[in-house]
Amino acid sequence: MTMISCSSFSFEHNLYETMSCLQRCSKQDELKQIHARMLKTGLMQHSYAVTKFLSFCVSSTSSDFLPYAQIVFDGFDRPDTFLWNLMIKGFSCSDEPKTSLLLYHRMLCCSAPHNAYTFPSLLKACSNLSAFQETTQIHAQITKLGYENDVYAVNSLINSYAVTGNFELAHLLFDRMSKPDAVSWNSVIKGYVKAGKMDIALTLFQKMAEKNAISWTTMISGYVEAGMNNEALQLFHEMQNSDVEPDNVSLANALSACAQLGALEQGKWIHSYLNKERIRIDSVLGCVLIDMYAKCGEMEEALGVFNNIKIKSVQAWTALISGYAYHGHGREAISKFMEMQKMGVKPNVITFTAVLTACGYTGLVEEGKLIFYSMERDYNLKPTIEHYGCIVDLLGRAGFLDEAKCFIQDMPLKPNAVIWGALLKACRMHKNIELGEEIGDILIAMDPFHGGRYVHKANIHALAKQWDKAAETRRLMKEQGVAKVPGCSTISFEGTTHEFLAGDRSHPEIKKIQSKWSIVRRKLEEHGYVPELEDMLLDLVDVDEREAIVHQHSEKLAITYGLLKTKPGTVIRIMKNLRVCKDCHRVTKLISKIYKRDIVMRDRTRFHHFRNGKCSCGDYW
Repeated sequence: MTMISCSSFSFEHNLYETMSCLQRCSKQDELKQIHARMLKTGLMQHSYAVTKFLSFCVSSTSSDFLPYAQIVFDGFDRPDTFLWNLMIKGFSCSDEPKTSLLLYHRMLCCSAPHNAYTFPSLLKACSNLSAFQETTQIHAQITKLGYENDVYAVNSLINSYAVTGNFELAHLLFDRMSKPDAVSWNSVIKGYVKAGKMDIALTLFQKMAEKNAISWTTMISGYVEAGMNNEALQLFHEMQNSDVEPDNVSLANALSACAQLGALEQGKWIHSYLNKERIRIDSVLGCVLIDMYAKCGEMEEALGVFNNIKIKSVQAWTALISGYAYHGHGREAISKFMEMQKMGVKPNVITFTAVLTACGYTGLVEEGKLIFYSMERDYNLKPTIEHYGCIVDLLGRAGFLDEAKCFIQDMPLKPNAVIWGALLKACRMHKNIELGEEIGDILIAMDPFHGGRYVHKANIHALAKQWDKAAETRRLMKEQGVAKVPGCSTISFEGTTHEFLAGDRSHPEIKKIQSKWSIVRRKLEEHGYVPELEDMLLDLVDVDEREAIVHQHSEKLAITYGLLKTKPGTVIRIMKNLRVCKDCHRVTKLISKIYKRDIVMRDRTRFHHFRNGKCSCGDYW
């Protein structure tokens, strides 16, 4: 029978009890009590107990525990390499990565020995700080101490150089590796992705022998961030056909691509995949699902996802309110804004942007002003330039142009081109020629390479029949080399997105589309349709030529293609990159009545639901 001494039993029991308390610790006061107990019982003299204590502090989600760990660490005379590495790693993942570099400087001053685990954390801190100079200094240390062939150190170097924009150095290190692993490939690809160099990233990605989930996700995320949403979805489908299961990040990015493209069918498929694979819909996936359904015109589905989220974050509430804003449901947006606060969720600055946008799209002037002035008074949130822009847009759309101008002049922030642009559009909408000319001059001086500024100002002159001034504005636009953004509309069905430009003849079925449009046009004219040419006063002087062009607007081509390719009763969904013009808006209303079709159109700023000759915007857009 083995004899156990009382002192040995006492130490083991004390260690077990202390570690158990540590695992349940959630407050700094409790942490201090555990530290005091360890000092009193002598556990702070044992490396295992100290390591456990500091590891807990470093890995904790509490913001108070890491600084406390440093206080404890600073009390040691000669901490070993493991403890140095532990503290450096902790701060490299925190909001204060600079502390990792300061700790390393101390480590050098103390002549503490290094090992292979020292450098990856240091380089992670450099990446978070975008610190190129410090990266080169650590690179020198790696070479000096003989770790230049250590795969972890080299991978961290590649990542740090790539993140700081030094692709040549990152690529050079990568090319020198005899056997680069998946992390090596992913690090160099990630650098090019972050810089928006998607062509180089794709070339490297295609050369990878074995792609893991991170490889696919990095590329898909990069395409979404670059606005290359079709490419993102194509790659996502390729990922599905490979042996790699998509992770939550790739799924969220694919849903974001669907949202931007209005690709409802593909978005629904991903939602079904989540349910089929029993993937937990966390706060991020919940938000992107709400956003996807809202941007694809399905607010009922968006609300259904929202209602199924157990713990609703401020981001989820904001996504839903934004959805109501896109669809012009101002009252519903305000209702949800009030409800979230009753549920104890405090709105953030993005929430206010969403609800103020909703007020602007529905003419809720007084409600919008009350919400705006409550930001600082009731929520201690300082309005940003976006919030001031929302109020200018709100006042301008409603016709309060003088009030909007005074509001801009009294702003504590310097108005930018977006602020003045909102007022200029309102001047054109309400035919305020004098103010429009004044704002137009301000905008062109401020933003001389934005085509929309010249177009709006030229059309202001045209409304006043000031043809010389209008022509002069167009001439100035050409001299600056500024081009007008062409109208582009897309329609998606059966997993394919079809794109149309104004006057486009490149579509393989263009002859069928034109033939169908001739039939549609005759039916429109039978219902009293006459083209509205006000939005294109300057495109051509000749009325017949202007009329010919208005019949080739991109949304008309897309809707006609929808009528051609879908069964009667099917909802037609259109995406437009610019604000829909008056003529296309009127035509779409008539088509919805004549063909008994629901048409959902998302233009640059909002949704229009056309049904039985009426639009959800109430002609207020």
